[in-house]
Amino acid sequence: MPCERLPMRYGHAEGHTEVCFDDSGKFIVTCGSDGDVRIWESLDDDDPKSISVGEKAYSLALKNGKLVTAGSNNTVQIHTFPDGEPDGILTRFTTNATHVTFNSTGSRIAAGSSDFMVKVVEVSDSSQQKTLRGHDASVLSVSFDPKDDFLASASCDGSVVVWKIEEQTQVTSWPLLQKSNDVSTAKSLCRLAWQPKTAKFLAIPVETKVHLYERDSWDHVSTLFDDLITQLINVVAWSPCGQFLAAGSIGGLLTVWDVESKLCVERQKHEKGYTVCSLAWHPSGSQIVYTDTEGCLGMLDGLSTSSTISSKTTKAPVAKEAKAYDDLFDEEDDRVMDEGQSDANSPVKNPAVGDDDDDDDLMPATGRIRNRGTFLDDDNSRDTGSLKLGLDRYGEENDDIGSAVVPSVTPAVPLHPAYGPMPTPPQKAFQPGSTPAHLTHRFMMWNSVGVVRGYNDEQDNAIDVEFHDSAIHHAMHLTNSLGHTMADLSQEAVLLASTSTEELASKLQCLHFSSWDTNKDWIVDLPKGEDVQALCLGQGWVAAATSSLLLRLFSVGGLQRELFSLPGPVVCMAGHGEQLLIVYHRATGFDGEQALGVQLLHFGRRRRQVIHEPLPLSRKSHLSWLGFSAEGTPCYVDSEGVVRMLNRSLGNTWTPVSNTKEKCKSKSDHYWVVGVHENPQQLRCIPCKGSRYPPTLPRPAVNILPFKLPLCQTSTEKGQLEENYWRSVLFQDHYNFLSGSGYEIDKEGQNQSHKEQQELLMKMFALSCKLDREFRCMELAELMTQNVVPLAIRYASHSRRIALAQKLSEIALEKAKQVQEEERSEEQEEEPECYDTRHSGRCNSRHIEEEGGEELEEEEQEMETGESAANGKRLNPYAKGDGSLEKQLPKQVGREGRVNPFKIQGSVKSSASPGQPRVTNILDNMMSIKKPLPFSGSAGKNNKNPVLKPLVHRPKTKTQSTLLQMTAPMAANKKAQENVEAAMDRLKQPEVPPISPREDNTENNTAMSMPKTGFQSWLAENRKIIVAECPDLEETSIIKEALGRFRTLSAEERLTWMERAKGECGDAADVKKRKREEEGTVDTENRQTDSDESNGKKKKSLDVSAKLSSFAFKKN
Repeated sequence: MPCERLPMRYGHAEGHTEVCFDDSGKFIVTCGSDGDVRIWESLDDDDPKSISVGEKAYSLALKNGKLVTAGSNNTVQIHTFPDGEPDGILTRFTTNATHVTFNSTGSRIAAGSSDFMVKVVEVSDSSQQKTLRGHDASVLSVSFDPKDDFLASASCDGSVVVWKIEEQTQVTSWPLLQKSNDVSTAKSLCRLAWQPKTAKFLAIPVETKVHLYERDSWDHVSTLFDDLITQLINVVAWSPCGQFLAAGSIGGLLTVWDVESKLCVERQKHEKGYTVCSLAWHPSGSQIVYTDTEGCLGMLDGLSTSSTISSKTTKAPVAKEAKAYDDLFDEEDDRVMDEGQSDANSPVKNPAVGDDDDDDDLMPATGRIRNRGTFLDDDNSRDTGSLKLGLDRYGEENDDIGSAVVPSVTPAVPLHPAYGPMPTPPQKAFQPGSTPAHLTHRFMMWNSVGVVRGYNDEQDNAIDVEFHDSAIHHAMHLTNSLGHTMADLSQEAVLLASTSTEELASKLQCLHFSSWDTNKDWIVDLPKGEDVQALCLGQGWVAAATSSLLLRLFSVGGLQRELFSLPGPVVCMAGHGEQLLIVYHRATGFDGEQALGVQLLHFGRRRRQVIHEPLPLSRKSHLSWLGFSAEGTPCYVDSEGVVRMLNRSLGNTWTPVSNTKEKCKSKSDHYWVVGVHENPQQLRCIPCKGSRYPPTLPRPAVNILPFKLPLCQTSTEKGQLEENYWRSVLFQDHYNFLSGSGYEIDKEGQNQSHKEQQELLMKMFALSCKLDREFRCMELAELMTQNVVPLAIRYASHSRRIALAQKLSEIALEKAKQVQEEERSEEQEEEPECYDTRHSGRCNSRHIEEEGGEELEEEEQEMETGESAANGKRLNPYAKGDGSLEKQLPKQVGREGRVNPFKIQGSVKSSASPGQPRVTNILDNMMSIKKPLPFSGSAGKNNKNPVLKPLVHRPKTKTQSTLLQMTAPMAANKKAQENVEAAMDRLKQPEVPPISPREDNTENNTAMSMPKTGFQSWLAENRKIIVAECPDLEETSIIKEALGRFRTLSAEERLTWMERAKGECGDAADVKKRKREEEGTVDTENRQTDSDESNGKKKKSLDVSAKLSSFAFKKN
C-alpha cells in the first residue's frame, strides 16, 4: 500500500487539534485550542471558512450536515454544516467535555467529560438523554458500536468500559491504561474505535500495541504491534471498509495494519516528530488526514486496497501453490525461515488469501497461522488484563493440526477458552496523606502535626515543612537535592526517603528537630537494589518498608534496631505512639477486588502483635488513607469513601463509622481525609471539587464531617437512639485501651460518655415501654449499670407495668451480686500483689514498716525499682498514672444500690478515696458511725472472714420485698451475728494497730511509727518537705520519691542516718517501757470501758435488726 506523505500546513494555534472528513469527503474539518472550527476544501486551501465556537474547542464530530463541538464553556453545541449557523446546545456538564462522537446513523451523539460522566443525547430531541456513571476519573474518549447497542469509553482511572446503552449498565471493564489525574496529564488520549459495518472488533490502544476485543464475548483475541513503535499509541481509526487500522503515536509515527493478514502495510513518520492527536479516513479509503499537538494539519495520500481485491480473484490457485510449496519443508524449517526476516521480506509472512468483510472462517493456504511475530492469539489476556503479551504458548500445538481449517482471527469456538475471574492489578504503595508523586507541586504529607509540601519545577526543587502548632517548631524550607519523594512528620522529627537511581542508592533521611544536641539529622543508604516504599514515625522510632519485603526499624536518633520480613508487598504504613500499622498485599485480588492484609504491632514494654488478619474493603475498591485517630485508634478509608475504625471491645474487628460519599454534592467530588478525632467526634477532610486530590495553592480549607454508623432505619427515633448509643460506646473504647496501657485518661470525659450512654438507654427504654415492647425493655436493662436499673424500675412502676418491674428487680439483684463478686475477686488479686515489691510499688510502704530490720542493700534495691519506674514514666508519650487506682475508680463509681448491710466497710479501698461518691443505705451509715480509725491492710483482711453473705431468696411479703429493694438482704442467722459482734469487739480494742500506708498521711501517725532504719528516720524528718513540693502524690508515690532522694545521698550521710536511727530506737524503747509501767492501770480501765461501750453500741444495731426481723415475722 504505497502512499505519499504531503507537507504539513498550519491549521490552528498550538495545542490539542482534531480533524474529520464530511460524509462526501469533499471537506476537511478541524478544530483547535484557539476556539475555531475551520472548513478546508483541500490541504492547499489558503482561505478556509472559520466558525468560532468558544475560547477553546476540545473535540468535534460531523454527520448528516450536523456539526457538533465540545467547547470550554462546558457545553456540547450543534451547528449546521457547511453554513456554520448555531443550532442550539445539546447538553451541559459541570466541567468541559473531552470527546464527542456520532453513532453510525447520526441520530444521537455520545460525549465524555472531565466530571467522570458519559452522556448519550438524541440529536433531534436533546431532552432525551442517558447518563452513564461509573468512571472514577475524567473520560478520555467514547465510541459507538456500529449496531448502536453498546458504547465504549476510556477514562483516566485506567479502565476501558463497555456500556449497554439502553440499560445504562456496564457490560465489561478492562484495567488497561495508565492512571492519571486529568486529560491534560494523561499519557495517551486512548481514542477507541469500533470496526465499521460488522462491528466485530473493538480496537483499544494500549501502550505501544493495539488490542482487539471481540464483540459479545469481549475476549481479547489479538494484538497488533510494530517493532518501530517505541512510544505510546495515542489514537486509532478504522478504514471505511473495516479491513485496515491506522494508528498515530506520541512520537509522530503513523502505522497502518491489514487486520486480516496482521501485517503492517504502511509506516510514515511525522516530519518533525510531533505527537499525532487525531486521525480520519477519507470515505473512499484513499486518504488519511491527521493533526498534531502544534496545531498543524497533514495528509497521507495514495492509499489503495487494490492488492486485497486482486488477491480475492486468485484465492484458490495461490492456496494450491502455497500448499505444494509447504510440502517441501517440515515445521522446523518453516520456523527457521521465519526467524531473522522482516515483515516485508519474509515470504512466509506475505498474505496468501484474502476474504470479504463478513467471511470470518478463511484460513491461510498452509493450514497454519502465519506471522506469529506480529499477530498474537493470547488466551491469558482475559485473565491478566494489562499484562504484557509474549509469543503464543499454543503455537506449537497449532502446527500439529496440519491442513485442518483454523480460523485466522476469531475462531467460531475458541481453541483454548479461559474461564474464571480476572485478576486485579495490585495497588501500588503510597504514603497516606500525600498526593501523587508525578505532580510538580504536591503534598508529601498532611497529618495532625503539620503539612509537608514538595516543589519540583524549573525554578525550584525544595520541601516546605509547616506545623499546625508553631510551638512545636518553626516552619522549615529544605532543599531537595536528594530527590525525596516520600515524607512523614511527627512532633519529634521529619522523615524523608528517596528511591534509587543507577548511580545512587535509596536513602532514608531523618531531621530530628527535637534533639538537644547540635547534630539533628542523619542519613542511611539502603543496600543496592532495595528501595523504600513506605515509611512512618512513632514515639522514639522510625519504620521503613522496602522493596525487599523487609521492615527496618530505627531509633529516632539513627540507631538501627530490629528488622523483620513482611508477609507481602507493602501498600502503606502508619505510626502513633507505640503502635505500628502495616497494610500489605496478602494475595492476588480478582474481579476488581484488592486482597490486602493488616498487621498491628505494639512496641511497649511487652512487644506484641495485636492484629494479623485480612483488611476488609468495599466492593471493587482500594485503600486511599490509613492512620490513627488522635487518641490512638487505627482507622482507614477506601476509595468508596467508607471510613472504618478498629473496635477493640468486639475482638479487634473493623466497624464502618462514616461514608464521605454521602456528603459529596456531585459524583465527581471527593473528600480527602487528613485526620480523625474521637473526642470530640470529628472527621477532618478537605473537599475536592471534581478531583480526588486538593491543590497546594491556595491552601485548602479543612471541613469537619460527622460520624454515622450505617445502622438500619436511622430516620426513625428508635434508629437514631440506637446509632447514637453504639457510636458512643465505640468512641469511648479508647479510654479502656489507654487505661489498660497505663496512661492517664480524662476521667471527666469518660464519666460524661458513660452518662450519655445511660441517658440514651433510658430514652430507648421509655420508647420501648410506649410501644409495649417489654422484652426489649429487659434487653435494654441488661445494658444499664447497677445504679440506672432502679430508674428503669421506677419508670416501669409509674407506667403500671408490674410484671416488667418485677423482672427488672431480678436484674438489679443479679447486678448487685456481680458487683460483690468483682469486689471479692479484686481483693483476692490485690493480696498477692502486695508481696511483690519488684514489679509493683503499691505495698512498698507496708514492707518498709513491717520489715524493720532490713539492710541498706535491700533499700538500694527498692530505690532502683523506684528509679526505673520513674524513668519509664518519662519515656511514655502520655503521663502515666497508678494503674491500680485507675482500675479501681470505675468499680467504685458503680458500687451502689443493694449491698450487704452487715458488711464491714473498713478496707483499704474505702479509706483510699474518702471523697468518692457512693450511694449507701441507712444500715451502712449506722455501721460506719461506730467505726474506729482506719486500720491496717492486714487487719482489714482478717476482718473480712466473718462478713455475712447474702441470704438465699425465699418467698417474702410485699413490705419485706420493698425493704430488700432499698437496703439489700438484711436477715442473718444467729452464728453470723455472733461473728459480727466478735469483729466489732476487735475493732474497739485499744491496742495500737500496725501502721498502714494509708495512716502515714498524718503527723501523729508518723510520730507513733518507730523508725528502725536510716531511710525511715530520714523520711520522718523530710516527709513534710516532699508533701509540700508534691501535694498530689499518693502514699505509694511519696515512698518512691523519698527512696529516690535518699538514694542520692552520699554513703557517709546515709551511714549517719542509720546510726541516728539506732539511737532513736533505743531512746524510744526506754520511754515506751517507762510509760507502760506508769500507765498500766489506766490502760486496763480504759480497755474495760471501751469494751462496755462497744457492747452497748452493738446491741443498738442488733435491736434495729431485730425490729426489722420481728416486723417481717409478724407480717408472715
